[in-house]
Amino acid sequence: MKKKTAYLGIMLALALICSYVEALIPIPLGIPGIKLGLANIVIVFALYSMGIKEALLLSVMRVTISGFMFGNVVAIAYSLTGGLLSLLVMYLLKKTEKLSCISISIAGGIFHNIGQLIIAAVLVDNYYVLYYVPVLMIAGFITGACIGIVAQEVLIRIGKQIRE
Repeated sequence: MKKKTAYLGIMLALALICSYVEALIPIPLGIPGIKLGLANIVIVFALYSMGIKEALLLSVMRVTISGFMFGNVVAIAYSLTGGLLSLLVMYLLKKTEKLSCISISIAGGIFHNIGQLIIAAVLVDNYYVLYYVPVLMIAGFITGACIGIVAQEVLIRIGKQIRE
């Protein structure tokens, strides 16, 4: 139990560092909501190496802490909605045991953006934001693939150590 708690603490710190690094990287595309999602490497890793409860705990804690450090309450609402929907979809797809880590991460990236669009439509009471769906699905696909590739490599290289 102590070893698991220590791993969770380290992964939370790593996810927060990734969030900080991501806050420093500007993405000059002119489209709001597109981010790299570096902290999701840690979440995908936790989902595969530890399980859904730990990944959920890490995701909620990371979003809340990084939201207060680098954003605001509205940013927390967007990130939490996207993160929870993303994690739910990744968990359900992982349970099928038919998709790779990269495919599951792609789905997570896409559904993270869909979750954020849903909360945006509710918060601004304007459903025109849903016109962003095609652009954000492409962005979610690309970032999800990149995150999945890195997470898969991390799982191969150090995932065994976590399970022991």
